[in-house]
Amino acid sequence: MNNGVFLKLILFFFLLGALIWGGILLGRSEVTAPTVTNFEECAEAGYAVMESYPRQCRTADGQVFLEDIGNVLEKEHLIRVEFPRPNETIRSPLAIQGQARGVWFFEADFPVRLEDTEGNTIATGIAMTPFDWMTENFVPFSVHLEFETPGTERGVLILSKDNPSGLSEHDDEVRIPVRFAQEPVADPMTVLVHFTRGEDMQFDCARTVAAERVIPRTQQVARAALEELLKGTTQTEQEQGFHTSLNPGIRIQQLTIENGVARVDFNEYLDLQVGGSCRVVAIHAQIANTLLQFESVEEVVISMNGRTEDILQP
Repeated sequence: MNNGVFLKLILFFFLLGALIWGGILLGRSEVTAPTVTNFEECAEAGYAVMESYPRQCRTADGQVFLEDIGNVLEKEHLIRVEFPRPNETIRSPLAIQGQARGVWFFEADFPVRLEDTEGNTIATGIAMTPFDWMTENFVPFSVHLEFETPGTERGVLILSKDNPSGLSEHDDEVRIPVRFAQEPVADPMTVLVHFTRGEDMQFDCARTVAAERVIPRTQQVARAALEELLKGTTQTEQEQGFHTSLNPGIRIQQLTIENGVARVDFNEYLDLQVGGSCRVVAIHAQIANTLLQFESVEEVVISMNGRTEDILQP
């Protein structure tokens, strides 16, 4: 074999190897560099997610995608929804809680609806506050929505400003993207939540009735039961005549159970604008009886911001 033929063979195999290697690299690039057009695709592709608000995802080539959080930042000077937060996974019954300025209400309430991604209404409700809404300050509100899980994975929660005038220039709303839980509650458990009935309070303000709530299994079952109590009554429970004397906006700051004594500390909404000895007794009874269902609890001590004196006074 002369040198010319030998060199041609070397050149041929070199070019063949280059083509094969180039194909391998091309195939790899197609696998490791999927097309990304939004935040979800960016996060699913494994790119870095920055924990800003809203969150940001940056691709290898420097593209930045923002997570869709609706218009909550734009409207936070008027209404602040504490639960659910944007893109949170929800299931029925949904307890919505937050604060809104008095101008968002009319006659102490405003409308709420839940839609799927196609704009179909899944549920509607009325958010209400027991506090004075004739103010420019923020006022706590709450509402329960019960719904059938739709076929779509995503939806939007819409809280509309009440507009008795009917004029479009006075319309306003906050839109919160949510995800629907497609699977049932894993390994659930049942707890009792104590409410009152109006007719019972005419004879015994401390008398409560228990409603069952199904929750995900947890080791902090006493706290979970108390959290269910603070959510208030569902529509079904309201139809059964159940009522709560607890304010919306109440939060558990600390709960300890030791030597049979449950000590629970709440924020300042515990006794905000609470009047009447019967209501005070009912609040004590609802909290205490919800905790006394557990064998580890024999006594309940209630405090507010660390204080046990001068709270829940009629």
